[in-house]
Amino acid sequence: MKRILDCHASDFLNMTKDELLFAIAAGEGRTIACETIGSIIPMLGDITNAEFAASMGADILLLNVFDVQKPFIYGLPKTEPENTIRKLKELTGRPIGINLEPVEQSLSSDDPTENMWAMTSGRKATLENAKKAADMGVNFILLTGNPGIGVTNEAILQTLSVFKKELGDRIILAAGKMHASGILNEAAEKIITKEDIKSFREAGADIILLPAPGTVPGITLEYVKELITFAHSLGCLTITAIGTSQEGADTATIKQIALMCKMAGTDIHHLGDSGYGGIALPENIQAYSIAVRGIRHTYRRMADSINR
Repeated sequence: MKRILDCHASDFLNMTKDELLFAIAAGEGRTIACETIGSIIPMLGDITNAEFAASMGADILLLNVFDVQKPFIYGLPKTEPENTIRKLKELTGRPIGINLEPVEQSLSSDDPTENMWAMTSGRKATLENAKKAADMGVNFILLTGNPGIGVTNEAILQTLSVFKKELGDRIILAAGKMHASGILNEAAEKIITKEDIKSFREAGADIILLPAPGTVPGITLEYVKELITFAHSLGCLTITAIGTSQEGADTATIKQIALMCKMAGTDIHHLGDSGYGGIALPENIQAYSIAVRGIRHTYRRMADSINR
């Protein structure tokens, strides 16, 4: 098996769940995951934000606000809805994940003209939606919550148990929150605790998501390092996330966050979708990548043909 730094599109295409997890772990903290939104006009017009992120060095693509019941991505060539994920894989040569949100009742408006995060049925973390995602070729599901939606850690835990039992080893399961998601008693240091991590792992999580140091009030390098060390002791991988629009900050800030995440010991570095909207600033994807793995591996990922 290969480390993710050495993988080509053909490697990703045929990877099992365990092989992809091994490749990430073997990368030793040099895996870049970029979150993009396909339901808004992409920065490059007729080129998807996911393709743009891949071209700037992303190893893994995470789709936010992706409705599995009405799959659609602006900029994607015409294809059957059920083949949306496979077409995106064909164009990018990358593993694809999606966010699903375990929410019972949204805390924010469900009117899309008022709220860009307005919940739809195809984004909810139901077993039906998870099975649809797996059938469409999604490599992993991240159980999390968008701003103001109202996702609790208890809801994530309950959903994990169901998904693990029903989906088995078909798909990687990641869990955690990048911010409070509207639950104020789960803000700051309470966004995720050791108790949450232990419960998520026991319920079937393969990857634990935490806010990156410096992105949420109270989330320090020392705190995140302690949680990551604990997660690793339980056999989990970790992903540190920039989910508070700092993916649209200046490159100096991005490099600082990147090195703190590296020092904390994370396996995957996540950049959110809020640069100008729908994707991190492209220069920040590249700057982050160079900070944690240098020019050689960054340019290699950017230049690697999807036909290899």
